[in-house]
Amino acid sequence: MRCSKCSRTGDKVIDSRESKDGSTIRRRRECLACGHRFTTYEQLERTDLRVVKRNDVREPFSRDKLLGGLVKACEKRPVALDTLELAAEEIITELQQDNVREIPSRVIGQKVMEKLRAIDPVAYVRFASVYRAFADVGEFLDEIKALESHVSARNALQPDLFR
Repeated sequence: MRCSKCSRTGDKVIDSRESKDGSTIRRRRECLACGHRFTTYEQLERTDLRVVKRNDVREPFSRDKLLGGLVKACEKRPVALDTLELAAEEIITELQQDNVREIPSRVIGQKVMEKLRAIDPVAYVRFASVYRAFADVGEFLDEIKALESHVSARNALQPDLFR
């Protein structure tokens, strides 16, 4: 591993920790040449999954792109990055359990919307508006009404506190 300060390759690992979900290892390193400390992350490389876009273009699956979409939807919302990373890992695990090499982007989009609906309703509507390419305010309202009925059906046994 090259030092981020002096670009030399000799270093030693000071500390290794596994992430909460067990998919990533965080390593603190110290450069043997200059003493600079830096952090690296190690994770399993998934190269066999490919995404089939709407226009039939195929590209390698990218965890970073998936996480970036989740982060963008939750921007300025009270959602922890750990929650989004866990959601991304759950989506990837679900995709790999299907044992297919190519996944339509719409399947990934649906899984992202399911996770966001459970995490944060505002982030869900944000993602849905871009994913489904809402053309007018009416489509926003329809989606919000559907979300409200989903949430109220889920909380039918819980009394209203602020009526």
